[in-house]
Amino acid sequence: MNTWSAEKMARYSRQVILPDIGMEGQQRLANARVLIIGMGGLGSPAALYLAAAGIGRLGLADFDTVALHNLQRQVLHDTTRVGQSKLDSACDRLKTLNPEIKLERYDEGITVDNAIDIFSKYDLIVDGSDNFPTRYLVNDAAFLTGKPLIYGSIFQFEGQASLFNPTGKGPCYRCLFPNMPKPGSVPNCEEAGVIGALCGIIGNIQAMEAIKWIVGLGDSLCNQLLVIDVLTMNFRKLNLKKDPDCPLCGSHPAIKTLTSENYQFSCHAGMNDDTGIVEQDTSNAAPPAIDVKKAKTWLIAEDKPFLLDVREVHEVAICKIEGSHHIPMNDVINHLSDLPKEQAILVYCHHGMRSLKVVELLRKNSFAKATNMTGGIEAWAINCVPDMQRY
Repeated sequence: MNTWSAEKMARYSRQVILPDIGMEGQQRLANARVLIIGMGGLGSPAALYLAAAGIGRLGLADFDTVALHNLQRQVLHDTTRVGQSKLDSACDRLKTLNPEIKLERYDEGITVDNAIDIFSKYDLIVDGSDNFPTRYLVNDAAFLTGKPLIYGSIFQFEGQASLFNPTGKGPCYRCLFPNMPKPGSVPNCEEAGVIGALCGIIGNIQAMEAIKWIVGLGDSLCNQLLVIDVLTMNFRKLNLKKDPDCPLCGSHPAIKTLTSENYQFSCHAGMNDDTGIVEQDTSNAAPPAIDVKKAKTWLIAEDKPFLLDVREVHEVAICKIEGSHHIPMNDVINHLSDLPKEQAILVYCHHGMRSLKVVELLRKNSFAKATNMTGGIEAWAINCVPDMQRY
């Protein structure tokens, strides 16, 4: 620290004068290597405050591009960046904020093939991912490489945060949730919504936990789950215990390496081409699900289906598929008599999760020709109508 310039000392002066940090703590931050996964709602505030705090090396992992609907909560980006790589946007913003830090980017995101190698280069992992497969992959990779993991999640008006330390005797994420939920059983933020400011709260808590861990101050969220309800401003801490039967960190672990079959389900099931397509049920006149490219062909055929949009009114105002009939998902049960039983029904929503539930409902009520359009209107926009407004 004695060789630091006056300008550098001035930058961190408000931290250095804190008795619990001081010059020694600031040097620990400068020597630290932190990997942030996802430059979205959680990764945005976490990256901004870790960069501002003087973390010496930040690894940034994301494969996505900036979309207009991101800007309500992903404060790392701005309107001029829409359509650009999130990593391009993130690196430019963080370098402007603090040109002294070193940034390492991983444009392919975190995968089964690269997770172990990437994690081994860092001291601490901050998980800002927004889907279950990545969350489980990150947890497993952190445990297998012995890296502390700072977990965060958000949903509507509730957020959670914790710190999982694989070198201690505490739990991992799988101790709380041993297995991924089934597709469609848990709505994601794109289907259920999230208030932007909540992302800032949880992301900044993750940044604070990282700083505390690196410097060695205060009490961490290790062995605890912080649960926040911003509508009531109720903050609760739940004690967590290690599950002796945990498939990863338990007494007889079943997960010893990263294998792709453990991370198959995606919150964006059916997003690209025929991902997540259900095999055709030959006992019915229509398949349970088809991808958007097959749907496009079907909709111009002579025996085209009845097209049912089960999104909410405000979603339809953003974009819709021409010729569709609108009934929100929760109202479908009250409008069964308005739907044709002899004609095939093609159902779509935003990403294909709500429409999946509607198709299951229709088939249970003798609509044997009900079919889900996997990937929803998001996949339709990407694959069929590129200039359609996405959200």
